[in-house]
Amino acid sequence: MKQKFTVTGMTCSACSAHVEKAVCKLEGVSSVNVNLLGGSMQVDFDPAQQNNDSIISAVIASGYGAQLPGGEKAGAKKAAATGVPDMQEELKGMKRRLIFSFCFFIPLFYLTMGHMVGLPIPHFFHGPENALSYGLTQFLLLLPIMYVNDRYYKVGFKTLFHRSPNMDSLIALGSAAAVVYGLAGVYQIGWGLGHGDMARVEQWSMDLYFESAGTILTLITLGKYMETRSKGKTGEAIARLMDLAPKTATVLRYGKEVEVPVEEVAVGDLILVRPGQSIPVDGEITEGTSSIDESALTGESLPVDKGPGDKVAAASINKSGSFTFRATRVGDDTTLAQMIALVDEAASSKAPIAKLADKVAGVFVPVVIGIALVTAAVWLIVTGNIAQALTSGVAVLVISCPCALGLATPVAIMVGTGKGAENGILFKSAEALEELRSIQTVVLDKTGTVTQGNPVVTDLKTFGVEEVELLCVAASLEKPSEHPLAQAVVARAEERGIPLVSVERFEAVHGRGVSAVIQGGVFLAGNRAMMEENQVDITAAGTLPETLSGEGKTPLYFAQDGKLIGILAVADTVKPTSAAAIKALRELGLDVVMLTGDNRRTAQAIARELELTEVVAEVLPQDKEKVIADLQAKGQKVAMVGDGINDAPALARSDVGLAIGAGTDVAIESADVVLMKSDLLDAVTAVELSRATIRNIKQNLFWAFFYNAVCIPVAAGVLAIWGGPQLNPMLAAAAMSMSSVCVVSNALRLKLFKPHHNGPTVVENNKEIKGEERTMEKKVMIEGMMCQNCVKHVTNALNALPGVTATVDLESKTATVIGDVSDEAIKQAIADAGYEVTSIS
Repeated sequence: MKQKFTVTGMTCSACSAHVEKAVCKLEGVSSVNVNLLGGSMQVDFDPAQQNNDSIISAVIASGYGAQLPGGEKAGAKKAAATGVPDMQEELKGMKRRLIFSFCFFIPLFYLTMGHMVGLPIPHFFHGPENALSYGLTQFLLLLPIMYVNDRYYKVGFKTLFHRSPNMDSLIALGSAAAVVYGLAGVYQIGWGLGHGDMARVEQWSMDLYFESAGTILTLITLGKYMETRSKGKTGEAIARLMDLAPKTATVLRYGKEVEVPVEEVAVGDLILVRPGQSIPVDGEITEGTSSIDESALTGESLPVDKGPGDKVAAASINKSGSFTFRATRVGDDTTLAQMIALVDEAASSKAPIAKLADKVAGVFVPVVIGIALVTAAVWLIVTGNIAQALTSGVAVLVISCPCALGLATPVAIMVGTGKGAENGILFKSAEALEELRSIQTVVLDKTGTVTQGNPVVTDLKTFGVEEVELLCVAASLEKPSEHPLAQAVVARAEERGIPLVSVERFEAVHGRGVSAVIQGGVFLAGNRAMMEENQVDITAAGTLPETLSGEGKTPLYFAQDGKLIGILAVADTVKPTSAAAIKALRELGLDVVMLTGDNRRTAQAIARELELTEVVAEVLPQDKEKVIADLQAKGQKVAMVGDGINDAPALARSDVGLAIGAGTDVAIESADVVLMKSDLLDAVTAVELSRATIRNIKQNLFWAFFYNAVCIPVAAGVLAIWGGPQLNPMLAAAAMSMSSVCVVSNALRLKLFKPHHNGPTVVENNKEIKGEERTMEKKVMIEGMMCQNCVKHVTNALNALPGVTATVDLESKTATVIGDVSDEAIKQAIADAGYEVTSIS
């Protein structure tokens, strides 16, 4: 079973490594993932051999605290989602400590260093005779700094005694050594004053090192404060998402509106949502229509029109119109909760690249302590100078804190997964985030991934009748049928606002088509075999049916009283962004293969349209997994992009499975990455984000290792052998703090990530123009719209235009059209829907 725990006391990667090592030693524990940033741990163990108490005891024995997660309060949930527990409270506490530290550090630093730059020092601190008061004053100024930063000593020495030293141990040892040395100096001054040894007094009054201890504690606290502030920004995407979820819901009970906390909403409750309100839970609209902003969940910027029967998700925003919906998923089952769980799980997991840092961190601190002791001993033996030996030893301890090393991976992963969620891309693990960057081949399912997934009427040809008449007959014939192609014909008639007529003696002929009587005439609709069996002459169609079939379309014949009256072509059309996505994948250096169970002719037609050279057609769902396995057997790392249902075996077999078009159903077990929108460009964005994140992690690890490789020898005094500088512990503390801040800041650059693709490319005046390089938005004034059904008709008519995305507002009677489309095409589409365009701007 898997259980999550809250772990306290961890301050660096050495801490998380020790906790992980301690729990891994327990029998029955199969895996442990410790999240340093979130202060959490997920353990997979056998309940027959271990229990929660024994795991908590193992963590406590290693020098840290552990407990089961607390109640499901909003603050706790938010902390879990952002990966930073009680960040605001922690920041407030650190800020108080920092201000208090500086209040005493500034006079301490002035007193000890002011004379070096010519600043005046009170006369009663001058001269050897005042050396004792000079030293004691420094010590008294240092004590409040040590007191307010006592956690370094409590945690540092505790973990040291448990033989699992961490970053705090280095700080505690370094500053404590400086304080002990300073106190020894005060006693030496007292001895010298008492025995008239003024040379001794003068020597030790310059080597007290109290200011070094104060500087170490203050600058490290400053660095930790800046680091914590930066870390707090890593979870902003999910924090903003959580803030969208309302705290209350208006529930209809016993005919009355009752406002209740969202936690009290139950499945089956009817909930009223007014304009501007956030939707509290997942559900299905029962009454009313509206336009819903789902950008926080899917990354889709344009609102989506919803009506009775449509699903709505928690945290999306009602833009216009009131509606009532029935709750279907509440609490932890909502889309929002599942998203947060996925992002939290991804942030808590470890990427393979993080294992190197973990291995190093596990032995790093003990090795550093050993280097510091050896350094001090060597300098003492060689020079006999205790001050120089202490300086080198303390500098090594302070400069070697493994903060930067520990932050290199988890901060970048958290920012990367948060940025993915912001764009509607959910990585289910850090491993998936890393693996995606190294794939070589992308296999695309056709239906619903490359294509729309729903057949639509693409061509219409009449013989002796008007288009409207043919559509009326065709839709009336197909209305009683449940065939998907028939539904496409009916949908086209509804879009055009064409009324249907009643039919008599309807009969469906399996594998052929349908027949019926309309107003006394005998009508047929079906394939070529249907026409031939009923002696209908189709020669008037010429080569049109063959041409349509060659393009991957299905021609439907319509006849009246034995005479051909028209042909409609139906096809599953390519999504507007598929061509741009496939081109972008190739530009990333990836091979692209289309995999489909459809017939070879249709698959080849789609491939020609998309300029795809590799197509595997007529494959059964259970055989798709074998195609992936064959590619892997050739040494290819394969990513599979599918709809997550019939493609489940292939998604599971692939190195990285991407479920596209998941909508509100984000918990697809077979996929490693969930793409919230039905847009293949999101797969491109996922690959680019993966590469950007891993590149960022490598940069962080390089600089963290480089920093320690260079600074430890300098701190040990290697340069001093050849007359170079001796690194002061104060400078070491500043350098250590800045290294952590630099690593976190570099990781935060991922928040600026933008995909390189700009959407579909169009050709205009023989020149290729990217979608974002041209003015695509048009405002269209429409006359004749009276209700939300009118809005739906106009929206469907405009969105049916190639490469067009449109939203329609009933109140202002306008449509916003985004896409490469002429004014004439817009006017014609709206006119065909039964409405009139008054202006386009």
